[in-house]
Amino acid sequence: MARTGYTLPVFAVAAAKAALLHLQNNYIETLQSVTLDLMPGEATIPIQQVARLEPDSAFAITISDPGDNLDLTRNTPIWAWVKLQKRNLEPLILEAGEGIGKTTSGQPAIYRYARGLFEENLLPLIPPSRTVTVSIIMPEGRQLAQRTSNEAFGILSGLALLGTSGISQPLSAEEHLEEYRQILQAKIQHQSQLVFCIGNNGMQVAQRLGIPENTIVPTGNWIGALLVEAGLRGAESVLLLGYQGKLIKVAGGIFNTSSHLADAKLEIISAAVVRAGGSLEAVQAVLAAKTADAAYKILVDLNLAEVVFQGLAKMISEKAQAYVQKYGNVPLQVSTILFDRQGQIIAQDDNFLGPWGD
Repeated sequence: MARTGYTLPVFAVAAAKAALLHLQNNYIETLQSVTLDLMPGEATIPIQQVARLEPDSAFAITISDPGDNLDLTRNTPIWAWVKLQKRNLEPLILEAGEGIGKTTSGQPAIYRYARGLFEENLLPLIPPSRTVTVSIIMPEGRQLAQRTSNEAFGILSGLALLGTSGISQPLSAEEHLEEYRQILQAKIQHQSQLVFCIGNNGMQVAQRLGIPENTIVPTGNWIGALLVEAGLRGAESVLLLGYQGKLIKVAGGIFNTSSHLADAKLEIISAAVVRAGGSLEAVQAVLAAKTADAAYKILVDLNLAEVVFQGLAKMISEKAQAYVQKYGNVPLQVSTILFDRQGQIIAQDDNFLGPWGD
């Protein structure tokens, strides 16, 4: 049976609570665990180490355990440095230390659930005359962030403390697909025009564009299966909204976009450069790029990006419509918006008729 674990904010809060308890109560340095309110539920989290650094500051370490999920933060140390001061304007101040990302505006990438978790578990321990400053540090965070799409939705230089729950519930691939199918089935009862958001960055861009929440369907990697499902359940149209490095796989006929199954991004972009009349040197430069984002920047410098990605957006829509017709035997109008790593729209096809835009 698959084992559940906890999300990253839980371990950050556990480390902070351990450091604060040690600071206030002079616990011996072998404090082994702390109990947290997860809102709802409780969890007892092991503490790897806790120590006083100065008379008014302490430090604690936990180790991330997401259960049986495929999570890149597994066994990652999370540090919390806690400092007690005279009461400031706020009783609790949260800071992003090394390895914790910041937003483009410079704010710590510590989101609503994580902040609530800190407040629920730390505020009752803070005396009325004192302010607690908590700095969360992930020594491996900056390196791990390079394996994510964080920059596409504005999280820079590290990982974010985000999520809507403290429980990390492992799901099989089939269970994930079924979860998305159920969301689609609920939305299509009231909306015949849907927006498929590829990944968390797609959801972020959709919110920024003001796309109504009741039209948004997350897809994960299962674009083809969910397109057919939408067509069979009577959808009139679907807008595909995604980071170009993920969504352009559809232009190559890849309808499950998991990199574990197929990854031909650079080859697909290169073929589009040829169709746009680009030179052999441009094709070679794209093929030599390390990422799809790097390839896009090369094409910007060559004044080829607009025509290449406009063509890719059109091809994605055409391939998607043909896929639904082939496997569902129903018509479905599909349009496409591609955005870059920063979430800025770089191309959309001629089918796009929605009222949204930057």
